[in-house]
Amino acid sequence: MNEFSLLIGGKAGFGIDKSATVIGLILNRIGQRVYIYRDYPSLIRGGHTFSIIRTARKRIAAHQNKIDFILALNQDTFDLHKDKLKDGAIVIYDPDSVKIEGLSAGVQTIGIPITKIVKEENAPEIMRNTCIIGAFVRAGQISWDILDAVFRKEFNKEADLNLKIARRGYDATKELVKIEPFNQEALPLVSGNQALSLGLIKGGLTTYIAYPMTPSSPILHFLAESAENFGLKVIHPESEIGVMLMALGFSYMGEKTAVGTSGGGFCLMTEGLSFAGMAELPIVIVLGQRPGPSTGLPTYSSQTDLHFALNAGQGEFARFIVAPADAEESYFWAAKALNISWKYQIPSIILTDKNLGEGVFNFDINSIPPIKEDAPVLWGRKSPYQRYQLTENGISGLAFAGDKCAVVKVNSYEHDEYGITTEDPVQTVLMQDKRLLKEKYLRQDLEKIETVKVYGKKDSTVGLLCWGSNKGVCVELADKLGLKVIQPIVLAPFSIDQFQRAVSGVKKLISVENNATAQLARLLKMYGIGVDKHILKYDGRPFSLDELEKLIKEAVK
Repeated sequence: MNEFSLLIGGKAGFGIDKSATVIGLILNRIGQRVYIYRDYPSLIRGGHTFSIIRTARKRIAAHQNKIDFILALNQDTFDLHKDKLKDGAIVIYDPDSVKIEGLSAGVQTIGIPITKIVKEENAPEIMRNTCIIGAFVRAGQISWDILDAVFRKEFNKEADLNLKIARRGYDATKELVKIEPFNQEALPLVSGNQALSLGLIKGGLTTYIAYPMTPSSPILHFLAESAENFGLKVIHPESEIGVMLMALGFSYMGEKTAVGTSGGGFCLMTEGLSFAGMAELPIVIVLGQRPGPSTGLPTYSSQTDLHFALNAGQGEFARFIVAPADAEESYFWAAKALNISWKYQIPSIILTDKNLGEGVFNFDINSIPPIKEDAPVLWGRKSPYQRYQLTENGISGLAFAGDKCAVVKVNSYEHDEYGITTEDPVQTVLMQDKRLLKEKYLRQDLEKIETVKVYGKKDSTVGLLCWGSNKGVCVELADKLGLKVIQPIVLAPFSIDQFQRAVSGVKKLISVENNATAQLARLLKMYGIGVDKHILKYDGRPFSLDELEKLIKEAVK
């Protein structure tokens, strides 16, 4: 078995997420490339949660609907997903919790007395997961030593008891298939949120401020856990309004600061975003998109906030907006966004979503281009200090509060070069032109970087247009179907020149987006670029490989 998909499911709050990670790490150790998709309701406990772990010899970033293994810890897992089983698939289950009915003749089943084993070992109920993982390892003929090593690393507490229960599940199972090991280097497994966090640190982050809001909450948790190692300040204020204003205060003091939120929280931050535009305060905002309007589907995913990010805030000011698509891009562009904010003294917005942020990928740091930290423009020590001094490129030298030689005045009102409020029409135009001038030089910088990527068959006349987390599924299908993929990464300022070069030769352009109104296609229309067909999915779930393949074939006809 060189490539397969495994689904593990149970109640929310019963360790399904951790179990999927452990299974992924076990498979990663035998040289498999791994992608994990997570699905859970907005409940702390109860409801149905599941993860799909897909493996292959080459790197992947999408899941399939058809499943080779189901590890069923409750009845819902079996009932809701049995129709996804392939011929010859394997179901491992607990007969005390799951009744198996309605399976095709080719599906193999293994009933393990999981509840009984856990009770006999006087273990907590959550260790039912470790028992079924042990059974899977034996069924797939994976070495026990690999499970032992992963468990001892992942379970700091009660590792021995977890191993004891896993061993009983292992011994109660027979070998059914051979999951092939690959002789290739194991690459670390990280979530998109973890990669983005590490990229912020690489870019010089000193302070992270957030109010928990899925799907960006894991960034707050990860950076809080890592704060001591990296000398970070990580703060959880009382609201998103407090988050933004506190972050701008840190920026004013010279701290490289980022915030994280989702759509509802970003709504509350928009006045502060405009203040950052007027006061020329560097700030990075991680905007995790989820379906709306309003609360929408709080634990699911979408690509619905592109135009919100493009137009958020009153007035006109330069901003940088980027939509990474995988772990490596999340790392690179998070660092780049922080540097751009500080070089140009503008807000940067990183558009992500649950599929990217909470998906788990292999991570190859050696494939990432070098990241050079650009030093911000500092005050040249020539008095008197002018915070908003007019310059050739619109960038004024920075000084920070506490400098005894400078009065650092920032102002949300229109102001002169010193930061003193003005309503003078001439001064108003000078300052507005100064702030917008930065975009010209930012565009020049971005032309030195590949901000529009091309994948697949480069000379194909059919192109798939995608952004963000849809890259993985589009690239894999383009390779299979002989199509071209065009993926814009930087969405503001948008490089129409790079995009036109990327789309050269394409006669039919098909957009693939997780929203109902084809938001990227709408952006392209502003630049005179038309899209021929749209494939849109907006139920909160990502495209699966098999689902999207069918839709692309229909669109290509």
